[in-house]
Amino acid sequence: MSDELRIIISGGGTGGHIFPAVSIADAIRRKRPEAKILFVGAEGRMEMQRVPAAGYDIKGLPIAGFDRKRLWKNFAVVMKIIKSRRLAAGILKDFRPQVAVGVGGYASGPTLNVAESMGVPTVLQEQNSYAGVTNKLLAKKAAKICVAYDGMERFFPADRILLTGNPVRAGLAAPKCTKEEAVKTFGLQPGKRTVLLIGGSLGARTMNESVLGNLPLIKAQTDVQFIWQTGKYYSAEINEEMSRRGKPENLYFSDFISDMATAYAAADLVISRAGAGSISEFCLLGKPVILVPSPNVSEDHQTKNALALVQKDAAIYVPDDNARRTLLPLAINTVNDDAKLKSLAENILKLAKPNAADDIADIVIALAEKR
Repeated sequence: MSDELRIIISGGGTGGHIFPAVSIADAIRRKRPEAKILFVGAEGRMEMQRVPAAGYDIKGLPIAGFDRKRLWKNFAVVMKIIKSRRLAAGILKDFRPQVAVGVGGYASGPTLNVAESMGVPTVLQEQNSYAGVTNKLLAKKAAKICVAYDGMERFFPADRILLTGNPVRAGLAAPKCTKEEAVKTFGLQPGKRTVLLIGGSLGARTMNESVLGNLPLIKAQTDVQFIWQTGKYYSAEINEEMSRRGKPENLYFSDFISDMATAYAAADLVISRAGAGSISEFCLLGKPVILVPSPNVSEDHQTKNALALVQKDAAIYVPDDNARRTLLPLAINTVNDDAKLKSLAENILKLAKPNAADDIADIVIALAEKR
């Protein structure tokens, strides 16, 4: 066998899939600088920009997900799947990988399915506590299945499961500044308790409405301040609302926070959706968190992610339909409760897997070397 490793990594669609994928690729490159790594993503999705920006080549498939509400539209989806399988076969024949890695997202299904049919060993990286349909099907022939939660043998063959955790974005574990310096970056006051609200890069309507509906409560706080990522989708609406009602001095808001390491360093408490990637970051950093799972995800997997932490007293859970009424008062009470913050931080830190990217890279390299 040639000493040159050739690895395909497939998936994307959201940062929660892309960040782990790039972290795994970076770890492989650190260990084997000569490795050739090719990404396969979905045309029109964010991986087609983010992956090249990280320094890797990517091929796009014309793949889309099934429309579960408008079933009559799925004929076009089936045709895209057939075309994507054909294109994936061509990509694999040309690139000749020794291993194909799937991180979730539309493109990973046809890519890994074709790889398995061609005899290429596959590695699944399941980020959530509840496995999706595609990964459950792919797992039947997968060589290894890397997971982030206990109890995943209810979805996958137990003899191929490895508890690695989820890789996270580079640089988060080593903040560039102190908490006081981080707070000043957002124009807020050192010495006050700080709550960070993040609903993803596009935003989360429920969390945004929870803030807008509680502006008088926020203004009334003398010892608590807030950093709020509104999301780009809601930016114009919220700017207009703030201009009309007046922005509280103890509230910083922006449609997107590019330097999340600094935002985390500033925060005493985080409010977030319950995506697997975000949860892994909170575990690594030992951040107390209130999780508000999105109701708009397949198989309600974010609620299952949140409850997996709640069962270990490592997070607080607020259902989406209760958030507008209860979220902000609960956050203010929690951030002022030293004992609760300490307990949440200690318990979530116990769940961290700081070496996830390196461990998965070792698994991929070992399989590739056998080829």
